[in-house]
Amino acid sequence: MDSATRPVSEIMQTDFVTVSLHDRLDFADQVMRLGRIRHLPVLHQGKVVGIVSNRDILAASLTKVLQFGPIERRAFLRSIDVEEVMTSRIHTVPPSATLAEAAELLLRHKIGCLPVVDPAGAPVGLITETDLLRAAFLPGEPKPGTEEAAGAAACGS
Repeated sequence: MDSATRPVSEIMQTDFVTVSLHDRLDFADQVMRLGRIRHLPVLHQGKVVGIVSNRDILAASLTKVLQFGPIERRAFLRSIDVEEVMTSRIHTVPPSATLAEAAELLLRHKIGCLPVVDPAGAPVGLITETDLLRAAFLPGEPKPGTEEAAGAAACGS
């Protein structure tokens, strides 16, 4: 099957973390750092209502301008709700969308992540620019978070 016509459901990340509108930014920042991820879908009543990215957190923290140390930065981020900095004009795709359709949306809107949602708007996965690159150029490489990937990592691959 041509890579462009494959459905996103074949390569999307199904093991992902979400935050709610009223989670604090320090929590989102910590989750991103610990999980080494760049995007967190924001949920309200089980539906995706936004995305908070590492860029959103960086912009909100103003670390360089205010010259916060780590403790002050965390205290500052603790005072901000995710809702205040998230991107609320989001683009989503259904699991049946093709990789080409997902790539087109990412490029057209200059974004790095698309929530994959069911007809009710509930998240079922995420597709990122990294996932698309992996599918196009490293088709044999397992998705991160799978048992196959864990075995490869344990073997030093």
